[in-house]
Amino acid sequence: MKFKKVAKIFLSCMVAGALFTGCGGGDKPADKPAAEAPASGDVKLGMIAHLNVTEKKMDDILRMVQEDSGVKVTHYIPTYYDSLKLMQMGIESGSVDQISLYKSVADYVVANNDKYEVANDSTLKTLSDNFCFALRKEDAELKADLNKAIEEMKADGSLEKLANDYIVNVDKGKEPPAVELPMTDGAQSIKVGVTGDLPPLDYVSADGKAAGFNTALLAEVTKRSGKNIEIVDIDSGARAAALASKQIDVIFWVVVPNGDKIPADIDTPEGVELSEPYFKDNVEHLKFKK
Repeated sequence: MKFKKVAKIFLSCMVAGALFTGCGGGDKPADKPAAEAPASGDVKLGMIAHLNVTEKKMDDILRMVQEDSGVKVTHYIPTYYDSLKLMQMGIESGSVDQISLYKSVADYVVANNDKYEVANDSTLKTLSDNFCFALRKEDAELKADLNKAIEEMKADGSLEKLANDYIVNVDKGKEPPAVELPMTDGAQSIKVGVTGDLPPLDYVSADGKAAGFNTALLAEVTKRSGKNIEIVDIDSGARAAALASKQIDVIFWVVVPNGDKIPADIDTPEGVELSEPYFKDNVEHLKFKK
């Protein structure tokens, strides 16, 4: 399997501005002054950096969802992080009070660290996201190939089987299983940017082996599309700029809000198109046990 580690991509949103209206990441926690104590009823919430939604915009979205619920709930103040590891460091240091994950990831974290528990909030249980590939609008043929592979996998049941094998039935107390990507001599190679730190969905182990559900899905896409895939491990906040500058060809993964509470294109930068969804998961928050 061909694999590349990108420690840090020094690109700014100005570089990507010709193609995108914005790039994910917002302010990095390390660059911020010590967090001030929130107002009564407020909760500082750690989140993975989005492609195009700033922390301020995410604050507005969370307020809107909570107001639409008709239930008086806590006001969440979002802070972006580039990885799950950094989010966990944030909650352990007290920079945030809770972290926002997907249920599959939250289950993994709780199984591997008994300091965490689910933060129950009835409004959050109504939120879910669809997972997609993101690519440049100009790459219409590549998008068609990806969509074809996804639709075939849905139709023949292999997509559901992968979800069962790598998410539902996997031993959550163990590191996600590594997956080898097949390589074909002479085949077109595409660079796929992954965060590598969202087990069991998206994971790259300490020894550089890509693992988990998304890698298994990429292996199947490789077989069906005839293309070789080079995995590029990249910070979440650098993904949009990397795609715009053509350092990568595809972002994997990108989420689209499910349902009508949040506009489906809220986090899709200008010049970017998304594939058909391949997975759906609910939003879930974790906190430290009292």
